[in-house]
Amino acid sequence: MASLITCPHCGVRPKEEFSIRGDAVPVRPAPNAGAEAWYAYVYVRDNPKGRIEEHWHHTAGCRRWLVVERDNVTHTVFSVRDAADVAKARSGEVA
Repeated sequence: MASLITCPHCGVRPKEEFSIRGDAVPVRPAPNAGAEAWYAYVYVRDNPKGRIEEHWHHTAGCRRWLVVERDNVTHTVFSVRDAADVAKARSGEVA
């Protein structure tokens, strides 16, 4: 049986319709940030086992970017949210 992802825009869809970009947690440095900040952003990443948040693109559907919270060991999906909504919420927390 195929793994299914519940897109907030399209409903339940097979995971093959999506492409994974990667970790949704790192925050991009400011354009004028120093070399160390950019090095850390691009190259220094944790590789945790368990529950993670990733950016997924619904390539064969609505073409929206999503934040998928899943367990990378069991592949259990806990939540799927629109990435724009997540970004707005995170910027509200920082402000």
